[in-house]
Amino acid sequence: MARAAKCVGAGIFFKRQATTRTERRRQKTHLFPARCAKRACGLNNTAAIQALRRQQKIKHVRDRLTNRAARIGAVRVGIYGGAVVCHKKSMTETMTVFNRAAVRRHRDRAAPLLGDHDFLFAEVADRLADRLDDITREFPLSLDLGCRTGGLGGVLGGRGAVKTLIQADLSLAMAGRARGNDRPALVADEETLPFGTATFDAVLSNLSLHWVNDLPGALIQIRHALKPDGLFLASVFGGDTLKELRACLYDAEIAIEGGLSPRFSPLIDVRDMGNLLQRAGFALPVVDAEQITVSYDNPLKLMHDLRNMGEANANKDRRPGFSRRATLLKACELYLEKFAGPDGRIPATFDILTVTAWAPDPSQQKPMQPGSAQSSLAEALGTDEIPGGEKAGSD
Repeated sequence: MARAAKCVGAGIFFKRQATTRTERRRQKTHLFPARCAKRACGLNNTAAIQALRRQQKIKHVRDRLTNRAARIGAVRVGIYGGAVVCHKKSMTETMTVFNRAAVRRHRDRAAPLLGDHDFLFAEVADRLADRLDDITREFPLSLDLGCRTGGLGGVLGGRGAVKTLIQADLSLAMAGRARGNDRPALVADEETLPFGTATFDAVLSNLSLHWVNDLPGALIQIRHALKPDGLFLASVFGGDTLKELRACLYDAEIAIEGGLSPRFSPLIDVRDMGNLLQRAGFALPVVDAEQITVSYDNPLKLMHDLRNMGEANANKDRRPGFSRRATLLKACELYLEKFAGPDGRIPATFDILTVTAWAPDPSQQKPMQPGSAQSSLAEALGTDEIPGGEKAGSD
């Protein structure tokens, strides 16, 4: 056996020596893959093993860095709709997770009958109007970004804070119906606003920004469109929106089809929204969350409402074609099994984030420097001040 191995090694050796000078030069300059090092040079097993180990170590480091970049991309998905994949060229490139043409088509399709399915938009618009009433200021020129058929403008019509409201929507059909309410409307994309700097006294948006690929960029454009000390007031779907339907569809797809496909848009949470407002240069940002629960007879009615609200799946990598009948039936079965109440009805949770922020202005209040207080908190509360290090109640 040892002799056979020696002959094999000699055969490899003599074969390489028998080549031409040009071929030997090419072999010296050619870099063999490390996994083939043992096979390419059988005379030196130790060198081949060491090369293989070095290559495995390099691959491990590269995979670790790639996974880390992918996690950063996943965080960006949760924050502002970035792509699920890791961009190899530059992590600063604009990442795309939504098909904006599909978003436009869905809204065009929903526009004629939106009035029969806009209960959620109407409820949140009324809550935004209440927030606006709490601000003791007037806004001569305001923008409704993502106006749909003009529901927010209708709610604000009888209120004195907003004098002139410009309505804008990605969908021509939606903008046309909004214009029919005797308020100006135009077609505009939230990702590329066609407005000049310092144009509006306020920018309002009602449940529209969750379809934006580059949310930080959109927020920066909104701030630029605001006059100094201008108001940005918006509502956005939060991360717990449709959590029941999401869980049931995922479980059903895994059980029936053995895998998952992107069916829901990535959504943002309170902390990330606040961070994005600060990054975009807004002053005095405030974000709060509340949940609205809607009751349905069955899950298919919920899906029907979502489609007619213009909120169908618009993920860029969504599966082409229709969902399987067996998957939808399994999802409905799981929904009723897990979430149906004593009356047989099912809940659908909508997580609503309300955003209030202002364009920077020197007149705005600013936090005092630490140590600049002229009176102590104890004096204001009418109590004795306890020096640091002492326990309350000690003699």
